[in-house]
Amino acid sequence: MIYREELRLQSNDKVCTFHDVTDEVKQVVARSGIKDGIVVVYSHHTTCSVITQECAFDMSMTGLETLQQDLVDIMDEIVPVCKREGIYLHPGPKALKFAEEHDEDARGCHNTDAHLRSSIIGRNVTIVLCDGEADLGEFGRIHFIDFDQTRARKRTVQVMVMGE
Repeated sequence: MIYREELRLQSNDKVCTFHDVTDEVKQVVARSGIKDGIVVVYSHHTTCSVITQECAFDMSMTGLETLQQDLVDIMDEIVPVCKREGIYLHPGPKALKFAEEHDEDARGCHNTDAHLRSSIIGRNVTIVLCDGEADLGEFGRIHFIDFDQTRARKRTVQVMVMGE
């Protein structure tokens, strides 16, 4: 049996946005009626990732959980945020022209860092279902991350439950 739903989220601009979607995913699993199998949580947005991580309990001064802030800080070192033209080869003239023809502004195209971060971390997680429950361990949470800091956007998370 296969069951699918979409979750709708709103990301912020100028910061990486983290959404804890654990409770929503658990509700989708419950509505599916599937007891044993897997649930896949997936982003088709190429500047976003889905991860599982424990609840950090503590908050940083930025408003992110401390583990989330640590991830952002590490990614800033590995893949610097694109704050000006020329940091990355992308976007080139063809990409900028395409964007302009589709009513995108040049700033919104300079999100190469978000694409690279997403490709490093990945865009989905698969979680085992046992007796109708997502097996996340004692402190596990599911987070959707939007690494694109160029503008606020509406985002979609795909949740697919498979099993019996």
